[in-house]
Amino acid sequence: MAQALRIGVAGVVLDADVTVPAQARGVVVFAHGSGSGRHSPRNRYVAGELQAVGLATVLADLLTEEEERLDARTGELRFDISLLAVRVIALTDWVTGYEPTAGLSVGLFGASTGAAAALVAAAARPDPVRAVVSRGGRPDLAGEFLRLIRQPTLLIVGGSDTTVLELNRRALQLIPADAELALVPGASHLFEEPGALEQAAALARDWFVRHLPEAEAGSPVG
Repeated sequence: MAQALRIGVAGVVLDADVTVPAQARGVVVFAHGSGSGRHSPRNRYVAGELQAVGLATVLADLLTEEEERLDARTGELRFDISLLAVRVIALTDWVTGYEPTAGLSVGLFGASTGAAAALVAAAARPDPVRAVVSRGGRPDLAGEFLRLIRQPTLLIVGGSDTTVLELNRRALQLIPADAELALVPGASHLFEEPGALEQAAALARDWFVRHLPEAEAGSPVG
């Protein structure tokens, strides 16, 4: 089941593409960043890999159309981690009440500044959120929330993305949960090199499959 929805959360209405495979084993909410949105070809590719192993996906624009126009001019909202995190938290709450995904364990997948928002949301929702993956992310922007992360967390970074790599290494030391740093050799920040995105997607897929428990028999899964 694939649907284009308009989801009312946190006082705004966000456009989202929601895909729920038959007998879904979990659901992953995507947190985009740095001027990206639900149409990001990189995140849509990752979503497809997750769907192939039975994971539902929610790709939502975290900014409204008006906010996106403002951000295109100023670049200010993509670094407003508090704003982005509030919306990721609200989307997390929404998927737990949305009939086709109710009862499923939740994973968060964040890219760039969206990764910080995903980590803040994980700290705020320790029960439904069971795993987090960051791709080329800025976990450092989550600040003190890093010390509150209790979920298994995977930080995927391109081997050639040296500045972001160092920021991820520092963030890794602050996360008390089971956390790992995975390098994609030769990859830059956007994972545009041949095979780089495929490697990142496989790492994310395997992490979620390992750490998202399947719904128990009798859970209200649509």
